[in-house]
Amino acid sequence: MTATEPSGGTAPAPEDRRQRKARQTRNALAAAALELILERGLADTTVAAIADRADVTRRTFSRNFTGKEDAALDFVRGDGARINALLRARPAAEPPLLAYRRAVRAWLADRENPAWHVRPDMRRLLALLDREPTLFAAYERIRVDAQEESIRIIADRLGTDEARDIRPAVVVGAAAGVLTAALRQWARAGKDDDPGAADLAALVERAYDALTAEAASAAPHATPRSERT
Repeated sequence: MTATEPSGGTAPAPEDRRQRKARQTRNALAAAALELILERGLADTTVAAIADRADVTRRTFSRNFTGKEDAALDFVRGDGARINALLRARPAAEPPLLAYRRAVRAWLADRENPAWHVRPDMRRLLALLDREPTLFAAYERIRVDAQEESIRIIADRLGTDEARDIRPAVVVGAAAGVLTAALRQWARAGKDDDPGAADLAALVERAYDALTAEAASAAPHATPRSERT
């Protein structure tokens, strides 16, 4: 789990003691939820057990999260915020699809705040998403929220209104879809302890190359003379 990064090169305001404590508590709850769900399964993990492992009250849990699924996937929310912060910081003249791709590349390359796929047991979690409808629904809500913010960022870059102009939604739908496809293939590629299957960054680059190649091949061409009427 990571705090949202600043955009546009603006330095973040320093946290005071209360804010730092609140962030640490939220992170502890999120970590406890993820650990317990992977250990026991979703059905056998309770909010009370999560609060107990994080050494806080159930009321504290409820102040931070709507449920155990929301808590266990908080790192997804944090990484979505990081991608959007990096997208905001891309040069204004950069084409939107390229800006999104490079924001994702920077997120994956960040060693100080590693992307979530390098955390232990992430392939197990992705597999669990396919088996647990409520966990998958929570994941989708978080993903959609992040993409809505991405659409607003792209619209701002284009100087347009996302409610009237479909281009921002098309760019984000395609770019985020590529990332999702790469993540799913990465999850199927091997086990968490398999070093040869760990290069998600290279897989993402190949996926974006595939998207741009398909887009180029789908560009309109002149109608052959034999087909003209």
